[in-house]
Amino acid sequence: MDNVLCNYDRGKRVAYLAELAGSTSESIHEAIWDSGYELLGDSGTLDAADYLRGFGERIGYPLSLEEWVEARRRSMQANRAMLEIAGSLRKTVDIAVLTNNTTLVADHIDTLLPNLQPLFGARIYTSAQFKTAKPDPRCYRLCLSELDARPETTLFVDDLMANVAGAREAGLFAHHHTSVEGFKQALAEYGLLRE
Repeated sequence: MDNVLCNYDRGKRVAYLAELAGSTSESIHEAIWDSGYELLGDSGTLDAADYLRGFGERIGYPLSLEEWVEARRRSMQANRAMLEIAGSLRKTVDIAVLTNNTTLVADHIDTLLPNLQPLFGARIYTSAQFKTAKPDPRCYRLCLSELDARPETTLFVDDLMANVAGAREAGLFAHHHTSVEGFKQALAEYGLLRE
């Protein structure tokens, strides 16, 4: 999802959280991302309620769900070109989202990125629901099981090379996303591009 279907700017998210908490962006980033705390939510080690409560404790502010969602929303801008491609693809193949995130993202996807649900329906999965995270090969396999899909017939797309490697290890075809044009070229190579 992030940096494929939407442009994700963590800096905007962190700045908003810092403003709420009366803190600095550096302190917020250190408390959540540098510390590894975010991975506890992404991997489902913490359920959504514990993750949210701990998030507030770590930044020294009683963060509400609405504030957490708003911070995340501010960091996301739809990549219209990629969403158009997804809209075209869904006419001929099944499409889904697998994002490293807490379940809060899927629960509030209509607020965070309203363009997604009309394209993907209920097929928007967060790593947390599988109790693991990309690039662990189990994450992809569990998602494929949920989709009733086979790895050898699945193309995975991600902006992080480590996640692409994890998908390949799980037996999927995988594309390292760096540009819309590069993605179109990959789709053409797989025989998926319909002009």
